[in-house]
Amino acid sequence: MIRLGIIGTGRIARRFVPEALCVEGLTVTAVYNPHKGSAERFVQAVCREMEVLGTDDPDAFWDLVDAVYIASPHETHADYIQKSLDRNKHVLCEKPLALKRADAEACFFYAKEKGFVLMEGIKTAYCPGYRKVLELVGSGMIGEIRYIDSCFTKLEKAENRELTDIKYGGSFTELGSYVMLPIFDLVDGSGDPAFSSVYDGKGIDLFTRVSIGGAGYIASAECGLGVKSEGRLLIGGTKGFIKVGAPWWKTSRIEVHFEDESKTLHFDEPFEGDGLRYEIAAFTDLIRYGKSDVADSRSKERSIWMAALMEQFLTGREADRQQTSVRGGR
Repeated sequence: MIRLGIIGTGRIARRFVPEALCVEGLTVTAVYNPHKGSAERFVQAVCREMEVLGTDDPDAFWDLVDAVYIASPHETHADYIQKSLDRNKHVLCEKPLALKRADAEACFFYAKEKGFVLMEGIKTAYCPGYRKVLELVGSGMIGEIRYIDSCFTKLEKAENRELTDIKYGGSFTELGSYVMLPIFDLVDGSGDPAFSSVYDGKGIDLFTRVSIGGAGYIASAECGLGVKSEGRLLIGGTKGFIKVGAPWWKTSRIEVHFEDESKTLHFDEPFEGDGLRYEIAAFTDLIRYGKSDVADSRSKERSIWMAALMEQFLTGREADRQQTSVRGGR
């Protein structure tokens, strides 16, 4: 039985606990938050009738776990990954795994050196419906991929961290990993990304679009926390297109369209609970079968690529703020 510890006590950690209970071979044994009392309150509220330690003592936490799930604020992920590997623990880290390319590369290098699993938790990547989409594209059914458009928006409460954290909050750091996922998986994301955003008065992006033009394809990804749009995924090919309706990141209903609409195909795939169980099961399997590697041959490269995108976006956003500040001071 794998003893799993949770670092962080926010909303995603609350959803994680019941999803972990659906995966065989794993049990939650400890929760850590450096802020005194936070982990204890989390355990009382979420881990009822479970023998789980809530603590702000890192040594007590490490002694009770074989693996960790990192659900702390984005900017702390890389540091907690390093500390977890120092303690010889397998690591499942919430997206984004890192906010800089060099940090992601260092984390994966260290995981390989130590011989422990490091995996980024992007639940959509492991759900049956999304895997079906990759299978359909790989079959050649819609021909060569020439266009991808993915969108994920939700209206976040103004008082939540995502819209109050000036440095690390905003739409792209929160949702960008999802919308960029199919672009990497289907066309490698090989191209120079162009970002455009709608900002609030604090300089936090309420809506961001990323456009990438690569060798023979055009891709667009949109994400928003303060602007609502249709959360679909559209994959256009030379023989047809695939459409996954909103919310596409909970992939279940898949349509394959052709020039002759009478040949349209429909596929229904399961998406159980909150979907986190799929990534947890993939993580558990890696540990169980002794693979000191990431979940598949490309997921390491995908995580590094996404960290580089985060770095580029944050650098550009700060530059936009500086320009706005200069104009406002004139």
